[in-house]
Amino acid sequence: MILLFTDFGHDGPYVGQMKIVLASKAPGVTIIDLMHDATPHDPRAAAYLLASLAPAMPSGAICLAVVDPSVGGARPPVIVEADGRWFVGPGNGLFEIVARRAATVRPWRIDWRPDRLAPSFHGRDLFAPVAARLARNEVPAQTALDWNGDPARPGADWPDDSFTVIHIDRFGNALTGIRAASVDRSAVFAAGGTAVRFARVFSEVPPGQVFWYENASGLVEVAVNRGSAAEKLGLGVGDDVSISVQ
Repeated sequence: MILLFTDFGHDGPYVGQMKIVLASKAPGVTIIDLMHDATPHDPRAAAYLLASLAPAMPSGAICLAVVDPSVGGARPPVIVEADGRWFVGPGNGLFEIVARRAATVRPWRIDWRPDRLAPSFHGRDLFAPVAARLARNEVPAQTALDWNGDPARPGADWPDDSFTVIHIDRFGNALTGIRAASVDRSAVFAAGGTAVRFARVFSEVPPGQVFWYENASGLVEVAVNRGSAAEKLGLGVGDDVSISVQ
């Protein structure tokens, strides 16, 4: 199983081009679009979002993840095995939170290069072929990395939970990088200058009311019943969400 996680969106040819490579090089392998609307050009926000989705991935799954604003630059291409799941993509911090929360981690730099490598599309020309090779139980040329021994690696200084908005979904709900299990239900958050209190589900508050809840991926999410929290509170990706002192 190969899961796709990108900031490409569904417009344009990019997702389709990667799928052509995967289907041709790993025929018969299931390919699932996990999401293609990660916030563009923001590996840090995507890292917390990807980490919240990782526990639902079955053992042996290969996640081809591309949020890569520095494509063609100095950042290394990497493979990370975390708790039996495989992640292929740019070494720009995208897999930092996944790796940090895993019990077992093995990272490698990808040394293999294809005959054709467009500088601006490693997703198609490098990462997709590597993911296909892993799906065929083949190991591309690689070098083991000392993940924890490299304090200068991208993302090493990011907090375990990010008290920021990391994604706005199509309903206008504001997902944060905060694991809900780490927060007491009595907590009141400050978001967009508004005090936001907990409710278990949307139907527990009247239409138009702001609240926070634990979403299906275990994150603190700020929402409005039958409305848009992003519009009502003026929230965007990167905005701070903090515990409010009452």
